[in-house]
Amino acid sequence: MTARHISLALAAGLLAAFFASPAPAQDYPAHAVRIVVPFGAGGPADVAARLIGQALQERFGQPFVVENRTGAGGVIGTVEAAKSPADGYTLLMMSNTQTANESLLTAEQRKYDLMRDLAPIAPVNSSDLVIVVNPQVPVQTLAEFIALAKAQPGKLNYASSGQGTPYHMAGELFKAMAGTDVVHVPYRNSGEARSGVIGGQVQMMIDAVPAMAPNIGENQVRALATTGQQRSAVLPNVPTAGEAGLPGYEATIWLGLMAPAGTPKAVIEKLNSAVNAMVKRPDIVKLWKEQGAVPMSMTAEEFAKFLRGDIAKWADVVKKFNKS
Repeated sequence: MTARHISLALAAGLLAAFFASPAPAQDYPAHAVRIVVPFGAGGPADVAARLIGQALQERFGQPFVVENRTGAGGVIGTVEAAKSPADGYTLLMMSNTQTANESLLTAEQRKYDLMRDLAPIAPVNSSDLVIVVNPQVPVQTLAEFIALAKAQPGKLNYASSGQGTPYHMAGELFKAMAGTDVVHVPYRNSGEARSGVIGGQVQMMIDAVPAMAPNIGENQVRALATTGQQRSAVLPNVPTAGEAGLPGYEATIWLGLMAPAGTPKAVIEKLNSAVNAMVKRPDIVKLWKEQGAVPMSMTAEEFAKFLRGDIAKWADVVKKFNKS
């Protein structure tokens, strides 16, 4: 066989292999997909991931399995997802923890770069936060808590689920705007942080409304204020921070999905379409409204722009923290 015949045979073989294999998006998913949640079980990201996983499983007929990989303020799970094969079978449920960590932590501490090592898929939802204290703290209002913190600098503590999480950043923003010295106590996850304030090991926490509302209803904590521009439909009797004596204070937690960088664009677009359809389902909209969460819907490109904007926003906030 001549060299020309060999080349033609190889080319024919490559073409046959190409047309025999289905396109990635056409065949995707062909087996189970895992959703890495870098936060603890029972928190907003975990709950949303399980709901999304169930909806995607119903849509695609393949399991979407949630795996909690906690630690280091979301870094451990994020690194695991970023270093996974870029084939669409590992997804990351992320939040503004990851965008804040881009400036709060060094590249060496993070071991990844969010927009270099991960590809945006779609946002999921956003929720206001609520400022709560243990019932033994002798205050009834946010203004009274601020006065108490100013009278006892460095003696009151607030809990978070780790460095860089929305709860931590909301706490630091609160300290800067209220002019108080409240000590940050990071826990491994939001469930432990919640238990810390309920048990009185720490005095205060700023938590997601959907997660903390049941504890407020059972009088395990006292709600002082919510962090949105409008009162929460879930906690209509709780004033906003602006109404309660801290004008201009606003903080939220939002969630989204990413995949390892290099994941085929067709797979990203297929997942984006599925997630956007899911968050618009009337039953899910109703469920989240009852919990105080608002659905978010964007193209993958719009979500990428949103992420870059959020990274820049938190970089500016971190600078202000460091100057305060």
